[in-house]
This record gives sequence, structure tokens and C-alpha cells, in this order.
Amino acid sequence: MADKDNQGRLDTGIRQKSSSRLLSLDALRGFDMLWIVGLDQLVRNSAKTYQWPPLQWLAGQMTHPAWKGFTLYDLIFPLFLFIVGVAIPFSLNSQRKRAVSTPKIYLRITIRLFLLLLLGVIYNGGLSFSGYENTRFGSVLGFIGVGYFFAAIIVMNCSIRAQIAWFLGILLGYWAAVYWIPVPNVGAGVITPEGSLATYIDQMLMPGRLHSGPYDPQGILPCISGVSTALAGAITGYWLRRENTGKWIKALGLLIGGLVCVGIGVLWGQCFPIIKNLWSGSFVLLTAGLSLLLLTLFYTVIDCIGLKKWAIIFIVVGVNPITIYMANRIIHFGHTANFMFSGLIQKVPQQHHSTLYWVSVLLAEWLFLYFLYRKKIFFKV
Repeated sequence: MADKDNQGRLDTGIRQKSSSRLLSLDALRGFDMLWIVGLDQLVRNSAKTYQWPPLQWLAGQMTHPAWKGFTLYDLIFPLFLFIVGVAIPFSLNSQRKRAVSTPKIYLRITIRLFLLLLLGVIYNGGLSFSGYENTRFGSVLGFIGVGYFFAAIIVMNCSIRAQIAWFLGILLGYWAAVYWIPVPNVGAGVITPEGSLATYIDQMLMPGRLHSGPYDPQGILPCISGVSTALAGAITGYWLRRENTGKWIKALGLLIGGLVCVGIGVLWGQCFPIIKNLWSGSFVLLTAGLSLLLLTLFYTVIDCIGLKKWAIIFIVVGVNPITIYMANRIIHFGHTANFMFSGLIQKVPQQHHSTLYWVSVLLAEWLFLYFLYRKKIFFKV
């Protein structure tokens, strides 16, 4: 669905859909998406080529742990879901200002959920029609849809204190379920890929094919836990929307909240391990804290200090995230990059070709999104 935004430009040349929209949030979303669509590959290839220790360390972070543990690569997905949550209070407030009825808001939330579930199945190859048993119904987009849907319902019907209670209740309830509900022939409190409660529930209730053999990282229990990540974002959005609080105080609050969440997440991880595939409570708190710290950086630079022009690099990507996510699956931007830039790349020494190839892929993707941006076309679900 194409949504043409007719709002004016800021004097920096950066467009903003509404006065209440946070440029820093769009920029952070774009920064996050770039790691999904090629920046990770650029880092890996550059580390191999140039052997620069900081780059090699960062490249070592561009992979997921087999099970327990945490790398920066694990932050990409929860950061996006956190950002989705931050946007919820702004979106609901905007719709209420436009006198959109509550039933219509519920309808939009529900439609968005089912569209994301459908797009997730399509992304996983659902259009190949390879049979029900070979179709994977769990997906990143479906996970985001579930997290957004339930977080939005909670925000619409609960005070901020009740939202915090829901956030804590989901985390503690998930922890209690994992440790107290026994799995047949395994027992309670087993946290392994084969024996966890999440694995058992996926095998019993998830239709079609699971992603990782015995379990699915976007399975039923992880999706429920993911609601808490979206809620963490929504609570943050509430803080950022406070009218009587200055921007610098808001930035300080983001910083303190981020440090507290990281600290509690690391401590809790000693008894409830940090596991992305389970979306464990310690993982939720750690990634929510790191998301808050990144938002602090972007919010301080863009909204507090007012340095906005540089952010166009990320905003162009951040206002069309679903577009580039799906397009990257459908369009071979490597062919596009070769068509546009291979002649120039051939003129430099061979050792730089791999790095420049991934630079050209990112540039081709960015130019595609910039075209949509200039035409004021934003694809939304």
C-alpha cells in the first residue's frame, strides 16, 4: 500500500510526516535496517581485506551465538521491535487528534497484524506453494506484528503504570513458565534447544516447518515475550511525549533507563540465561537497555543539539523499512550494483573489489529508497 505524504520539508531538506514525529526515531530505524540489508556484509568483507583489529572485532560480532550468549548482531531485531513500540503512543495520539474512532483504530491494528503475518510467510517462500508441512509460518515480520498488536492494545486500554505492570508481568510470567512448567519426559527448567518449554510448545502447536529443527526462534513463547520488548518501546514513547519535560531531561532519562535495564539484564542473565532464540527475560532487558542507549545518542544529537542534516542518510531508509526488507528478498541489488558501478570498481586494485562491491550494493539500495523518498512514497502496513 502506498501512502503519499504531502507534508512540507524542514529547512534542512529533511521531510517529516508530522510535527510530532521524531526524526531521531526514523534515523535510528534506518541505522538498524542498514545492518540487515548489507552493512553487516560490508563489515565482514572489509575485516578480511584490511585486517584492522577494531574492524575484525566488529566483524566477529556479526554472527548469532549458537544458543546462549549475546553479540551485537542479536540487537538488530529487538531494536527494530523496540522502535515499533516507541512509535505506538505517537501514532495513537496522531489518530486521536484526527478524530479517528476507537473501532477504526482497532481495525487498523488488526489489519496490520494480519498483513505482517502474511508478508512474513511470503518472505519465507510461501508463494512457492511447497506444501503446508514445508511452509514456515513463524517469521520476523509476524513476530513484529504480534508484538505490535498486543502492545498497542495494552497502550490503548491501560495507564502508564499498568503498562509497566504488563511489561514486568510478561517477563516474570515467562520466567516462571520456563522454570516451573515441566516438559514431558524432560522436566521443568531445562533450557536447551531440544528440551525447553518453548521447543515443546512449538512442536505441539506450531503448524508447518520450524526454522531451526526442533524449535523456532519466532515461535509461540518467544512471540509472547516479544510483546514486552514492544511495551518497553511504548513506555519510552510515553516518556518522549511528555509535554512538560525538557529535551535534555528526556535524554538523561533515556540514558539512566538504558543503563538500569542493561545492568538488570546482565545480572538476571546469571540465572535466566541471555538467549535470543528463547527471547528470555534477561535478553529483553539487555536489548531494551542497549536500544535506549542508542536512542539516547540519536535523540541527543538530532533533537537536543539540532544536528539534523547528516541524518538524511538513515532517515531515507528509516521511513521505508518494510519496503527495503521485502525488496531485498525480491530484487537482486547485487546485479543492480554491478550494472551501475562495476566499471568504476574495476579501475581500483583487486584487493578493494569485495569491499567496494558491498558499498555499491548499499548505495544502490539507498538510491532506490531515495527515489521513493523524493516522490513522497512510503509503503506502510
